[in-house]
Amino acid sequence: MELSDEQKELFASYRVGDTQYQLAGGEEGCFKLANDFYDQMETLEETQHILSLHPNNREESRDKLARFLCFYLNGPHLYQEKYGNIQLGAAHAHIPIGSAERDAWLFCMARALDAQPWDQNFKEFLFIRFQTPAHRIQNRP
Repeated sequence: MELSDEQKELFASYRVGDTQYQLAGGEEGCFKLANDFYDQMETLEETQHILSLHPNNREESRDKLARFLCFYLNGPHLYQEKYGNIQLGAAHAHIPIGSAERDAWLFCMARALDAQPWDQNFKEFLFIRFQTPAHRIQNRP
């Protein structure tokens, strides 16, 4: 995706301090995004294969994602406070994650982002950022 000069400048402003966390609505906004993400995964036919890779009780998965999002968006380290250090690769090593699973995860996140009442540029910025952890947990082609 080619960014315009205006987008590059705007995206750079999102990286200052806890701007991302604040624009996302803080802790409440991060938890809403995580819950919307899992709501998408649970209802979309295209994502049932990655849903099956999660525990039947997804409350902890929702909580972990929300707390990770707080940290990832330069907010408080809520994940580390409850679960310890974030090690995405190690945490997902036991799950076969290839490009199909990665893309399904990103599809859910795109849908969850669309459901947020945020500026479209901010949503696009976050979707670009979420490519990194999505690719980082991929452990097979």
